[in-house]
Amino acid sequence: MLNIQRFVVNPFQENCYVIYDETKEAVIIDCGAFYPEERSAIVKFICDNELSPRHLIATHGHVDHNFGNDTVFSAFGLLPEVHKKDAGLMSQLSEQAMAFCQHEISGNVPAVGAFFADGDNIAFGVHKLAVIPTPGHTPGSVFFYCEEEGTAFSGDTLFKMSIGRTDLWEGSYEDLVLSLNRLKALLAGETVILPGHGPQTTMADELRANPYLR
Repeated sequence: MLNIQRFVVNPFQENCYVIYDETKEAVIIDCGAFYPEERSAIVKFICDNELSPRHLIATHGHVDHNFGNDTVFSAFGLLPEVHKKDAGLMSQLSEQAMAFCQHEISGNVPAVGAFFADGDNIAFGVHKLAVIPTPGHTPGSVFFYCEEEGTAFSGDTLFKMSIGRTDLWEGSYEDLVLSLNRLKALLAGETVILPGHGPQTTMADELRANPYLR
């Protein structure tokens, strides 16, 4: 069984997820932890539950989803993994922080440890997350999809009754529309969607009422 713990973090109310199964192996998704108490809470949860983090993965290369990468590296030795098309954005996290919230990132920003490509799988415990490309919000935006559990982590591509912005760094509305059309054909209606901001939803609810998916 897949266990999911959500942490709502940073000034942008971003969703960071720690997921794990019965083996205690874990994956950290979109660690945007900004304030010290947010960083401590994530590390404490992992340690208190005796989890073994195997991957730190990002749905895309915007800074609000990567503020906490240094904490994860310091605590667990993990470097962030992201789609190769967002390599440029990951190299500009400091510049993004200034542009988004006039914040200067102190210390060293961890380098990307690995780039994944379309169709890759992130393995941990007895589970795997398929990397589904969903360019639009950024060129390297992805869904992480656990088919056996009917769960997808959508980053800033798809929200409850909305979609991600395309007026930020390297966004493309045309690409996002194409990505949404592919998802409509790929994901079953009962798939639970866990977005980068806001509450969870299901693919069926989005197909029924999200104006961008009609």
